[in-house]
Amino acid sequence: MPGVIKPRDGPRCPECGSTNIRYDHIRGESVCENCGAVIKESMIDTTQEWRAFDEDQRSRRVRTGAVLTPTKHDQGITTEIGKGRGELFKVTSKKRAQYYRLTKWHKRLIKSKDRNLSFAFSELQRLISYLHLSKAVHEKVAKFYQQAVEKGLVRGRSTESIIAALLYTTCREEGAPRTLEEISNASNIDKKDIGKTYRYIARKLNIRILPAKARDYVPRFGSLLNLSEKVQVKASDVLDEASRHDVTSGKGPIGVAAAALYISAVLAGEKKTQREVADVIGVTEVTIRNRYKEMVEALGIKDEVEEKVKEEEDAPAKIKSSPKTAKPAKHAKHAKKAARPKKRKR
Repeated sequence: MPGVIKPRDGPRCPECGSTNIRYDHIRGESVCENCGAVIKESMIDTTQEWRAFDEDQRSRRVRTGAVLTPTKHDQGITTEIGKGRGELFKVTSKKRAQYYRLTKWHKRLIKSKDRNLSFAFSELQRLISYLHLSKAVHEKVAKFYQQAVEKGLVRGRSTESIIAALLYTTCREEGAPRTLEEISNASNIDKKDIGKTYRYIARKLNIRILPAKARDYVPRFGSLLNLSEKVQVKASDVLDEASRHDVTSGKGPIGVAAAALYISAVLAGEKKTQREVADVIGVTEVTIRNRYKEMVEALGIKDEVEEKVKEEEDAPAKIKSSPKTAKPAKHAKHAKKAARPKKRKR
């Protein structure tokens, strides 16, 4: 549809000097809205001349590649001779051997740096997919790794440990922290090795990481525990109130977030035991219990929370203690069987 564009310093009508110009892309004209003068006609259409009705048609007809991205070792602008072995059969038999040799030497002439980046970015792609992280985290880790390669920090260290350490760092920077346990399980690297590499890389690349906040863990932990959004909002309020009372300072953010979610779940009536919370989040029951006691005492809600916990514990006990109704039909049937005289064997 024709659109109206009102630029501040755009083209003006030669008749009346107005900037209220309407561009009609269908007719290829630009018309002044004030006086109706046709300023330009037979304008050149700079848009694509082809149409596509599905992704397959679009991929075959498009003549440009993907945007530049730091997640590829060559920024995504590499050249490749053929898309596979099947491409060689499209040329004549005389040229086939020549193209096969070219393809082989093209792969061999890749620099060791590009080979290193290619392997590292494939491992990074796997971790990003496994941990369900965003594209922003993906690109930032790739940039950090390229800086580490350029400064020679990769030599003598495993690529997997460096990628895991950079991922741990970037997740905390982007407000989507992952625990060392999660990254260790995803990368099959020991937590001590990740921590050691993390400190070395952060020092060499001048990366200053602030401690993770307990609030950043609440949405993901709440999702893992299948808690409602109401409980998660309540947990964030509990953490804000606890930070005002200076209860959370010096404590591990994971344990604090777990305790806040447990308190909020109890107050909202969504039953979760400390054992369930500890198993899902990956902390001990003792940690949750200690953080829980400190927070409820500081916030003055100890009696309210303990009363809710007792109500939840007493509910199943009442159901078990209720008397069972007798089944008279079954008892009558057994009585009839007992009254019958036994037959003597001959």
